[in-house]
Amino acid sequence: MSGQSSESEGSSSCDSAESERHRPCCASDLVPAKLRVVVGDTHFSEEKKLLIQSCDYFQALYRSGMKECWQEEIHLKSLRARGFLITLAVLRGEMPLLDADSIVEAIECAAFLQVAALTKHLIDLIDSDNCLLMYHTSATFGLMDLYHAAALFIRDTYTDLEVEVRKTLPSELVSYLESLSQSVFVAVGAHVTCGVDETVHAASRTVCYLDEINNTWKVLTDLPLEASTSMAGVTVLDNKIYVVGGVRGVHKQVVDSSFCYSMETNSWSRIASPAQLRYNLSLVGGDGRLYAFGGEYERTVMSSVEIYDVKTGRWRFAAHLPQPAAGIACTKAMGRVFVCLWRPMETTQIYEYVSGKDEWQLLTTLIRHQSYGHCMVGHRDNLYVMRNGPSDDFLRCLMDCYNLSSDQWSSLPGHFANSRGSLFTAVVRGDSVFTLNRSMTLEYAISGKTWKPRRQMKGFPRSGSVWTFLLRLPNTLMVQ
Repeated sequence: MSGQSSESEGSSSCDSAESERHRPCCASDLVPAKLRVVVGDTHFSEEKKLLIQSCDYFQALYRSGMKECWQEEIHLKSLRARGFLITLAVLRGEMPLLDADSIVEAIECAAFLQVAALTKHLIDLIDSDNCLLMYHTSATFGLMDLYHAAALFIRDTYTDLEVEVRKTLPSELVSYLESLSQSVFVAVGAHVTCGVDETVHAASRTVCYLDEINNTWKVLTDLPLEASTSMAGVTVLDNKIYVVGGVRGVHKQVVDSSFCYSMETNSWSRIASPAQLRYNLSLVGGDGRLYAFGGEYERTVMSSVEIYDVKTGRWRFAAHLPQPAAGIACTKAMGRVFVCLWRPMETTQIYEYVSGKDEWQLLTTLIRHQSYGHCMVGHRDNLYVMRNGPSDDFLRCLMDCYNLSSDQWSSLPGHFANSRGSLFTAVVRGDSVFTLNRSMTLEYAISGKTWKPRRQMKGFPRSGSVWTFLLRLPNTLMVQ
């Protein structure tokens, strides 16, 4: 019996070795660590592992068993060298700004090699100067994620771009644009749930949107009775509203429930709450995740950070903030997440959360006199930081701009009126910024690094703090 067993084991071992020699996926292990890639007349030497992990084209090639996967040199005849060079830069973690020619070649490369990271980078670069080029070129090469993202951007700035759209784009692309709905400016007041009788507050516990054509605010939905927006984290991700944490009742008890509102179903649902209950937190959404920064619990300011994955429905702890902080300013720009901290009060520090490394990186420090409050919004590769002026001018808002590409600060000329905190609710749509208070909604046009008043609309008739954001409403609702 023992001899038979030994023979069986030996046979199995040989069969396994033979199988390993013939399985197609082992081709990637036999090609040298460095792979020569020829694009046009240009030769590149790149890490094979990086290409296989990041490009669906190379991943499929080394699983195919075709003769090319055994070669030390791969020829990509249909691409151009600059596009491949941009691809390699993005795969190494760089975020290059691109001119028109580079955009075309990058889209071509992203589509052919199926490079998700490059597609994401192109989406982050969409602006009013390149959106039509992005839209048309991605349609040509079938890069659908970029195609849809560029279309949404154009739809949000259609008033400014309509003439050029109709003059330069094919009719089928124009028709698709006009089938989409424009995002609208949405606001909700900071309301505390009483936990006993909410009927008295029902009229004010509503999420409203601004009908810009008729210059009036309309009710979108009511808040759930258990939800509190007082000192809560409120944000929008993938066209859904999320409300996390906050306080309830006259004794300001921490809320242990979190909620999500879906535009598609016009309904609220509960989601898991962070492991650490918190209020006065900051919440921002991006790439299918919610980031809950800092906040307070039992009057203790915290530095803990938790991240919610929408797909799995689970929270996990991430790297702590560099310092305990509550109600901090946070924003997204170029697909990156930033927070703005004071240490001490007149020292403004901007940190970036680097998801891939789960760490915080200090980008810059600015010393400015200020009395209280600050806010930060991102537009293109600029971060705008708003703050109140010195104590003798606290109703005026001063603004500084930090450019991510040049690593330089600049001050915007003039002062901005900050009656009842309007600039501290700034929201960017295209090349416009919407600000809000009870008296008026003011839209600024961003030109270069200046904000110029563009139009004035009706204010939001609610007292106290206000949360503002953008949502894309169904066309059926927009025409009502």
